[in-house]
Amino acid sequence: MTDEFKSIDKEDIALLKFPTTDVLDDVDEIKTRTGEINRALSLGNLEHSKIKIFFEDTESKKVVDTTVWAVTDKNVLLKQGVMIPIHRIYKLF
Repeated sequence: MTDEFKSIDKEDIALLKFPTTDVLDDVDEIKTRTGEINRALSLGNLEHSKIKIFFEDTESKKVVDTTVWAVTDKNVLLKQGVMIPIHRIYKLF
């Protein structure tokens, strides 16, 4: 799965455009994603650990290696106010 994702710098995410549709349509996968986001938030806040976020913008699938700083009901927040919409994330690890 990871071969189809292109690595991107966190700073470049702010330039991306995101569709409003969810990349996942399976209820169990969406629940798994929520758990992965919460785990990533804990790792980011407690241990400042980096994780890989696999997501998709309007153009292609991408992966970023970063620390999750906060989570809202709609977005995962990274350093410097960079956000990735939760509904565009495939998985985190």
